[in-house]
Amino acid sequence: MNLHDLKPADGSTKRKRRVARGIGSGMGKTATRGTKGQKARRQIAPWFEGGQTPIHRRLPIKKGFRNINHKEYAIVNMDDLEKHFKSGDTVTPEEIVSRGILSDLKDGLKVLAFGEISIKLKVSAHKFSKAAAEKITKAGGEVTTL
Repeated sequence: MNLHDLKPADGSTKRKRRVARGIGSGMGKTATRGTKGQKARRQIAPWFEGGQTPIHRRLPIKKGFRNINHKEYAIVNMDDLEKHFKSGDTVTPEEIVSRGILSDLKDGLKVLAFGEISIKLKVSAHKFSKAAAEKITKAGGEVTTL
C-alpha cells in the first residue's frame, strides 16, 4: 500500500452544499429559500413568532428555584412545651401531635427557643436551634436528636 492509494471508503464523504452559485448548481436563483415572503428575504430568529407576544413574555415570572432536597420542618417553641407538658415528661414528635400542639409533622420537628422553659423535660426532635438546646439543658432537661 502506498500513500497515493489511500482514499475514504465509498459513501463516507459527501460534497458540501454550495448554495446560490448559479442555476447550474441546482441550488441557484432562489437559493433553496422558495419564492417571496419574509423567510426568502432575510434570516429570522428561530424563536420569532410572527409579531405576536412571544412565549417567554406570555409566561409568568417566577423567581428563584426550589431545592429538591429541601426539608420543611414543623416548628414548636419553648412556651408551647412549657404550657402542654409537666416536669419529667418525655417529649416526642408523636406526643406533640397526639396532644394537638401540631397537626402535621411535615419532614420532621424543629424546636425553637421562643419563650422560656422552667420545667425539666426529655425532648426528642429532628432539629434544635442552639438557643433551644441550651435552654432545655439549662432547665435540667435532656436533648435527643432523632
